[in-house]
Amino acid sequence: MFKNLKEKLKGWIKKTDAEAEIVEDVEQKKEPKKKEPKKTNKKKVKKKVKKKVEAVDEKTEEIFEDIKKEVKKSKSIFRKSLTEEKFDEVFDELEMILLQNNVAYEAIEELKKSLREKLVGESVKTNVEEALKESIEELLQNPPNLIDQIKSGDKPFVILFTGINGSGKTTTIAKVTNLLLKNKLSVCLASADTFRAAAIEQLQIHADKLGVPLIKKDYGSDPASVGFDAIAHAKKNNIEVVLIDTAGRMNNRDTLMKEIEKIVRVNSPDLKIFLGESITGNDATTQARDFNDAVGIDGIILSKADVDEKGGTAISVSHVTKKPIYFLGTGQAYEDLEVFDKNKLLDKIFN
Repeated sequence: MFKNLKEKLKGWIKKTDAEAEIVEDVEQKKEPKKKEPKKTNKKKVKKKVKKKVEAVDEKTEEIFEDIKKEVKKSKSIFRKSLTEEKFDEVFDELEMILLQNNVAYEAIEELKKSLREKLVGESVKTNVEEALKESIEELLQNPPNLIDQIKSGDKPFVILFTGINGSGKTTTIAKVTNLLLKNKLSVCLASADTFRAAAIEQLQIHADKLGVPLIKKDYGSDPASVGFDAIAHAKKNNIEVVLIDTAGRMNNRDTLMKEIEKIVRVNSPDLKIFLGESITGNDATTQARDFNDAVGIDGIILSKADVDEKGGTAISVSHVTKKPIYFLGTGQAYEDLEVFDKNKLLDKIFN
C-alpha cells in the first residue's frame, strides 16, 4: 500500500547518510599518514628519547596536551554536526517526495520542524530513518476501541457519518454494522441522505442483508427528523446503536454544511465520523478539514486503503484534524474493515 513512499524515503535516507559519510571521509583523509619508523640502533634511540623528554618543560607539555584536546574536539564537531544549510538542502528532496505521495503541505512543515529539532547540530551519523519515523509517528494517534466506547456509553449510542458522495460512506456504514453485530450489539440504521437519488434504496439493501431495521422518509424530507425518528425507534425497542447516514453533495457546500449542523444539533450524536477516500490525497484532507470546521468530527475512516500505494492521506487527515483514524476500508466485503494501527502503517512505510 505504501510502496512508492517507502522506496523514495529509503532513497532520501541513503542520500542523507551518504552526506555524513562524505564529510567524515574528507576529515579522515586530512589526517596525516604515519611514516614508517626507520630502523635504527635501539640504544641510540633510547638515549635520544631520554634527552628530548628531559628537555621538555613540564608547563609546555601541559599546554601541548590542552591544544591537542581542543583540536580533536573541533574536528569531531566539524565532522559530526549537521548544519542548518545542509539540513535545508537534503530536506528539499524529501519535501518533493512527500508532496508526490499526498502528504499535505502543513503536515510536511510539521515534519520539517520536528526533524530540524532532532538533526540540526546533532551527529550526522544519527539514524536519520529513526528520526523521520519518530516525526511521522508524532503526527498520528491510535484510535480508542469503538466497541468499548459504545458499551460504556449511554444507549442508544448514536454515530453520525459524514463525507462527500462517492467516498464509500454507505458501504462503510454496512461494514461498521457488521462489526457491531459480531460484537453482540443491536443496530438501527437511519437514512438521512434524502437528497441523492437511490441513496435510501442502497442503504435498504444493506439493512436487509444484515437483518437490521432502517428508518427512512421520502426524498426531500428533513434529514434531521429522520435521525430523530431513528433514535426514538431505538429507545422504544432497546436497540443499542444508531448509525446515521448523511448527504455528501459538494455542489452546494454551504447548504450541505448547514444541513449537517442541524442534524448534529437535533440528534446530539455521541460520535461524528468523517469518511474519506485514501486515494484522493489532498482532496480528502481538505474535505476532512471542512467537515471538522463545520461540526467538529471525532474520528476518521479511510476507504479504499487497499488500492492506495502512496499512504500520505492517512498522515495528512490525522494531522489537519488532530483526530484519530478509526478504521481503514480494505475491500468491498463486510469484513474488509481494518482497525487503524499507526505502528503498522509506519512498518509498511519503512520496512
